[in-house]
Amino acid sequence: MDRESTRAGGRIAAAVSAKLLDAAHSPARGTRLSVVIGRWLALTFAVCLVTGFYSHLLQDPSTWPGVTFSRPAWLYAVTQSVHIVAGTVSIPLLLGKLWAVYPELLRWPPVTSVLHGLERVSIAVLVSASLVEVTIGVINTFQWYPWPFPFRETHFALAWVILGSLLIHVAVKYPKIAAHWRGSRAASAPDAGRARRRVLALVGAAAAAAFVGTASENVPAVRALAVFTPRRPGRGSQGLAVNRTAEAAGVAVPADAADWRLRVVVGERVSEFSLAELAARPQAERSLPIACVEGWVQDAAWGGVPLAGLLEAAGASAGDVVVESLERAGNYRMTILPERFAWDPLTLVALRLGGEPLSLDHGFPARLIAPGRPGVLQTKWLAELRVITGGKA
Repeated sequence: MDRESTRAGGRIAAAVSAKLLDAAHSPARGTRLSVVIGRWLALTFAVCLVTGFYSHLLQDPSTWPGVTFSRPAWLYAVTQSVHIVAGTVSIPLLLGKLWAVYPELLRWPPVTSVLHGLERVSIAVLVSASLVEVTIGVINTFQWYPWPFPFRETHFALAWVILGSLLIHVAVKYPKIAAHWRGSRAASAPDAGRARRRVLALVGAAAAAAFVGTASENVPAVRALAVFTPRRPGRGSQGLAVNRTAEAAGVAVPADAADWRLRVVVGERVSEFSLAELAARPQAERSLPIACVEGWVQDAAWGGVPLAGLLEAAGASAGDVVVESLERAGNYRMTILPERFAWDPLTLVALRLGGEPLSLDHGFPARLIAPGRPGVLQTKWLAELRVITGGKA
């Protein structure tokens, strides 16, 4: 292609860009609107990052040992609820932010300097990663996975991508952000302020609706407004929602579980406990929440055997515990219960829910219930507990 053709192509691209910019013109658009929405978006993203990282550490304790907590018992219920609410609220804010900066994507030439190129790359990565992150996050709350990649690992990786690109973007745009933080110093069109306020009111109303549609789940008087949550407290087997049924897990246990035994392995020593033997041991009642990664939370009254006492009876005095389920397959058929959770006096091998024997969908004959853990790690249909001491099981 010769120079004249290149120049002609550039002139055509510039003309198209100018037409698109005219079509996208609005007195509300501009750096000030972008900064105002960006402040709230950055806050929701920061909340999502902190709470999401904590959830990841709980589900993968080997990532950074010693930074998860069993107390207070409601800690994970709060952090994950906040994570889901903040993530949902960020969606209208993100769309509002994209609307405010849309014309910048149409300017020609697309890159004018090295710094401008860095800015464009950071924006492209930030926008694409953010859109994918919030989209798969919302879909995950409904336990629908129409993609071939693992959700949790991808969600976690994208969080780091968003954090890095966001820091680069803020650093590059800092002069403009600082100049428009409290308002633009440059004179604007008379109607610009009114138009900007209307857009902010619309975005704010959408964000408020997203907040109510998630946060109202656990407020009985307004629970019907929680249209963005997949579960409702009080609904389900024994008055408690179920994410994974026994049928879905491939678990079939006889009603009396006469042949079932819970194996507790400590080194070379193997102890087995029947359901009757567990019921004959000292019992405890605990009020602990089920808090799921999808964001729904419900307190429940659990009854059963304190895990610490059972482990001591099997000859253990410390250590993490590998927990195995009767479930045939699944990402959480086997989990690791860190020592601080295993030996917490609130942790139970639960046999009852609400004063009644566990239903099959809730883990009959026995399940794990511990404070401050994701519901997906509260293993149902227990088969074996294997104590890890000195790095050996």
